[in-house]
Amino acid sequence: MKKIKGNELKIFSIVSIVLLVIAAFVCDSPKDIVLGIRKIVISRDALITDYFELAGTGAAFMNAAIVSGICLVLVLVQKIPFTGPTLAALFINAGYALWGKNPVNILPVLLGTYVYAKVHRAHFGRYIYTALFGTCLAPLVTEILYLLPIEAPLNFVIVILVGILIGFLLPPLSAHTASMHMGYNLFNVGFSAGILAFVMVCVFRSFGLECEPVFIWQEGRSIGLVICLYLYFSAAIIIGFLMNEGNFKRLLHIFKHSGRAVADYVLMDGPGATLMNMGLVGILTTTYIVLIGGDFSGPVVGAIWMAFGFASFGAHIKSYFPVLLGVYLFTFISKYEPTEPGIQLAAIFAVGISPIAGQFGPFAGILAGMLHSAIVMCTSTMYGGLNLYNNGFSAGWVAVFLVPPLESFIKHIEDSRHRRGKMATHKKNGKKEV
Repeated sequence: MKKIKGNELKIFSIVSIVLLVIAAFVCDSPKDIVLGIRKIVISRDALITDYFELAGTGAAFMNAAIVSGICLVLVLVQKIPFTGPTLAALFINAGYALWGKNPVNILPVLLGTYVYAKVHRAHFGRYIYTALFGTCLAPLVTEILYLLPIEAPLNFVIVILVGILIGFLLPPLSAHTASMHMGYNLFNVGFSAGILAFVMVCVFRSFGLECEPVFIWQEGRSIGLVICLYLYFSAAIIIGFLMNEGNFKRLLHIFKHSGRAVADYVLMDGPGATLMNMGLVGILTTTYIVLIGGDFSGPVVGAIWMAFGFASFGAHIKSYFPVLLGVYLFTFISKYEPTEPGIQLAAIFAVGISPIAGQFGPFAGILAGMLHSAIVMCTSTMYGGLNLYNNGFSAGWVAVFLVPPLESFIKHIEDSRHRRGKMATHKKNGKKEV
């Protein structure tokens, strides 16, 4: 028990990866898994490339296990503590390994951030989160291989160098974009990666290299998969409950946080409460997709895992629900349906702007969710679908656009209350003097 104490989140992460491996072999034969992984590695990965549909469910789960396993090894080697951002990084990589990331295309980006750390004579662990989140531009690495009119092996060399350049540029860029949205976008690297992808795609187009759109999406749902998701998230709640010795106080304390970055719930309220919050967010997102009749495709399941991970690092059901509701309400006044792939993903990824609701209240959250839906349906074309964190890029613009007016409005109300309070005090004192 002493060995387990303090290592609960590490063990939970390892067990989660093992469950992915088991799920892979339950869904497909070893031969189909190997062939599916090969297909994933050699195929284009731009948005939206659903690995469930492209290579089979078993291969997609195994790919997720390998990618998240690589991330886990990096975390362990660098001796990074298992706190909120660590869980968010692990689960977002597991999720996106169902639609865009594979063990090959993430490596040059990781290497680029490692080189950045060495050039600046810093420990790689200092930039580990930027490296792990920065793999969102992994499809750009694969895409260049198909775009370049150059034969092997020179094209492979160029692809690796570009991937390293991406990883090298992301740390300084991400440091600056954080100040733009002031911590109200939990997907900061997605915002900076979107800017970088936009610049690079513009450069490609100037040389006549055009990125063709991709849309591979599995419709429908597997009842078995839905049940497994509910069981997994319920298990997280139960484990967290037991770790908290049957106490909900810490969980309720999480709901009091705005979630504005940096909000590490593991450090603030403990791993038990964090796991309970993660399980609740996982159940909420899964239930939403069930209720609207959505698809449990690779991207949707991956997005649910992402939301589950970020419930350790800024999101909770109290702040997320208004934003989710905003996305749903937007479909009643717009041309979009709740079951459209982009809107399904927007609803789940709206978890990234939940700090807006946490800070300014539910009505601001609903407005943010509606605005997010409108923006996210436009931004993907800006960079040819080569930034996997398209919702993170959109969420950044929602925060940049919406937060200043909200802060100004709140400040105006507070100033008015302060003036009225002063006037009331003066009148009261005046009466006393008389």
